[in-house]
Amino acid sequence: MSTKLLLIDDHKLFREGVKRILEFEPSFEVVAEGDDARNIVELVEQSNPDVVVMDINMPEVNGVEATAQLLEKFPRLKVIILSIHDDENYVIHALKSGAQGYLLKEMDSDTLIEAIKVVDEGGSYLHPKVTHNLVREYRRLTEDSTKNSSEVTHTIEYRKPLHLLTRRECEVLQLLADGKSNRGVSESLYISEKTVKNHVSNILQKMSVTDRTQAVVTAIKKGWVKVL
Repeated sequence: MSTKLLLIDDHKLFREGVKRILEFEPSFEVVAEGDDARNIVELVEQSNPDVVVMDINMPEVNGVEATAQLLEKFPRLKVIILSIHDDENYVIHALKSGAQGYLLKEMDSDTLIEAIKVVDEGGSYLHPKVTHNLVREYRRLTEDSTKNSSEVTHTIEYRKPLHLLTRRECEVLQLLADGKSNRGVSESLYISEKTVKNHVSNILQKMSVTDRTQAVVTAIKKGWVKVL
């Protein structure tokens, strides 16, 4: 069965470009589209999509507000936010509203397709650049908390998780933490994107997490990756 998509973006040229990309994917079907979120509840009722792909900046009702409205009425619906902002505040607001994905509009077509498939299967997906920014902010807050704490704490020592992952999987995990997409990992390690996907799948299974964001955050907490 195909994944039914609703596409909302007030920039017609961008929306048409995204739609064209999605229509080339055999497992996707764009069942409806719109240029604002004012009547998005009615549009979802009419088209019954599996995933809504929606711009964050729109007149009258923005993507975050629309996401909260939708998920209150359709709790099983999946929402991916599109944005030009990589600031963690935008990301956090989107995630708090219930969005399962956050992509920057500078994404390539492979990232868009991968994100929709991951979210449709119940996972979450953040643009690699956004993931890196969130991880960096998490590290900063952790360090500030440690400095301000009166308790004696030990700095997390960096160590590769060779007890759990292969050396190649450790390299892939580090590159994910660096904000690399599958294509970026592929180019860095001179391996195919298919091989990268297999490594990522193995990493998620071995770490008992559902998506790459959770894998990176867990790795940061355990000191398994270096954060610049």
